[in-house]
Amino acid sequence: MKQHISNVLYHIRRLKKLRSILGLEITANLVYAFVLNKLDYCNTVFSGLPAFIIAPLQRVQNVAARLVKGLSPRDHTTSGLRGLHWRPIHHRISYKLCVLIRDGTGSS
Repeated sequence: MKQHISNVLYHIRRLKKLRSILGLEITANLVYAFVLNKLDYCNTVFSGLPAFIIAPLQRVQNVAARLVKGLSPRDHTTSGLRGLHWRPIHHRISYKLCVLIRDGTGSS
């Protein structure tokens, strides 16, 4: 999991350097592409894990929200996450698993 998180943080650091050039909308799209997709990777493995193991993923999501919203490291990310319509990591894991199970049943 540490390798997974460091890989995601690498992309955030690269995007942070380019944020002033790219603008808000393009930065948000790149964060969706490079960061959120990687956070959603392996949701089946993360399902049912204790909160202290999933907490680093939540911190990464908070860093990504600060990047997109232009918040300082001291600002709270709750309103930023709501404004971006990003659910907390444990909710994202549950949602993705429900979607996979629903799609796997063959019903529409």
